[in-house]
Amino acid sequence: MRDRQVALAWAAFVVVALVSCVLVLRRPDRLSDLHIYYGALSDLHAGRPLYGFEAANGGPFTYPPFAALVLGPITAVPEGILQGIWLVATCAAVVAIAGTVGVALTTRQPRRPLVMAVAATVLMLSAPVQSNLRFGQVSIFIVLMALLDGVGLVPPRLRGVLVGVASAIKLTPLLFVVYFLATGRYRDAGRAVATFLACAGLAGIVLPGESWTYWTEAVRQTSRIGNLASLGNQSVHGMLLRVGVDEAALPVLWATLVAFVCVAALLRARQLTRQGRGGHAAVLVGCATVAASPVSWTHHQVWPVLAAMLLIGASGITQRVAGGALLAAMVVSLGAVLSPVSTRPGVQFLFENARAIGVLLLCLVGFGGVAVAAARTHRRPAGRRGWLRVGVTATVAVAFFAVQPLPAGADPTFKAYALDDVVNPRYFFVCRGPVECAAYGTDAPVTFGTRAERTKVRVNGVVSPQVTRLEYFSAPGGPPRVIPLLDAYPGSRTFSFRSASMAQGRLVAYDADGRPIASYDDELAAALRGGREAGR
Repeated sequence: MRDRQVALAWAAFVVVALVSCVLVLRRPDRLSDLHIYYGALSDLHAGRPLYGFEAANGGPFTYPPFAALVLGPITAVPEGILQGIWLVATCAAVVAIAGTVGVALTTRQPRRPLVMAVAATVLMLSAPVQSNLRFGQVSIFIVLMALLDGVGLVPPRLRGVLVGVASAIKLTPLLFVVYFLATGRYRDAGRAVATFLACAGLAGIVLPGESWTYWTEAVRQTSRIGNLASLGNQSVHGMLLRVGVDEAALPVLWATLVAFVCVAALLRARQLTRQGRGGHAAVLVGCATVAASPVSWTHHQVWPVLAAMLLIGASGITQRVAGGALLAAMVVSLGAVLSPVSTRPGVQFLFENARAIGVLLLCLVGFGGVAVAAARTHRRPAGRRGWLRVGVTATVAVAFFAVQPLPAGADPTFKAYALDDVVNPRYFFVCRGPVECAAYGTDAPVTFGTRAERTKVRVNGVVSPQVTRLEYFSAPGGPPRVIPLLDAYPGSRTFSFRSASMAQGRLVAYDADGRPIASYDDELAAALRGGREAGR
């Protein structure tokens, strides 16, 4: 019976993997990051600068020069064949990761084959692995190397080497060096640092120009990686950008929070190691790298998926519910799935940043404490009391976010419309055409109408000639949104934008000298009552 269950579980994994790969290959933008690697290395082999390459989608090569040495052989085969090889290698890495985590998930040897098969299938279904497949990313291989070394599944004399190699390809695994030091694995830390320096030195000898460019310029140019404030970046840094933290205060605040998170995670990891739970400890350190990195795109977030599975495998209802919630956030986008019910700005912010918040809680109080508690005792809390704790905690958390105004600059639904959108009556509804818009406008600086929908509110209006700039604040504090003023019709300028809620919104008009000449807040808040209200 057990053999049949294992066979069915692996069959499910194979089906999910095949379907995923086929869907990826049918996309016009399939394996776009692999295409960047291929193009950049082709340029390098042709004598052109590695960091001067830019793909058709605008993507540059962002990794250290040693990554170019490791990836160099990929140009030996046509890109189409490479794509197939890469997808198979990614699926193999998923199996290897599942096998490693399966050891930590259960101590019962007969159950491990089934647990590993289920873990591999869950991993394959998660958003991070799907993102690795879709973009053709190296992140899955970085996780595998760091996990094997962190757990200690490599020969003793080679422990630390994989972390050093992984760090030379991508810098974030360097946190595992600190973990080795914190847990007394001094030789492993030394080997990791030596390997990292050797790899960087080798790249410096083979690619001296590219090495100089990377370590003196490219490594600091985070803008090359993309828009770090977008929702795909679920790191502490990305969340602070979406909150609208002042630009001058951001570096200090970010560094302080990252230091606190990393110290907390490392202390808990050391405690877990002493409890004989090296797999839990390594996954926790990996989660800290996701939180601490300036950018943690979806394909970087494999570690929280592993942590969610370990929580589900722990004893106690609270741990399992927490693991289930985190796993749900890592499989689907809660902000998109729950948008019909997340009409409160704060709740929507919670859903949109669920992965970042979950990883933070994991590093600070969740996974480490849970794992240690599970190691100390096998007692299970009473069912009713366990459910009561979960229910109260969840209710308090959601209630807290429900009463919060949406942080300025954090509204994921915000969009200001451009001149090409004027033809859409859904966006521009207060007036249509030059005569109607001229009649709609008055001597007031701004005349506008609002239209409330289920999950957003639209604002469309006309400004007078004295208005030269229009800004919208989604909540007190933080940077405003600049609303484009469109010369859609002769003699009048119109504008349109949408936001999740107008509860804390404020629209401010400025004259040519930069002085505010009109402000609207109560009129915007009236849109929450539904229907269409006019503001003048």
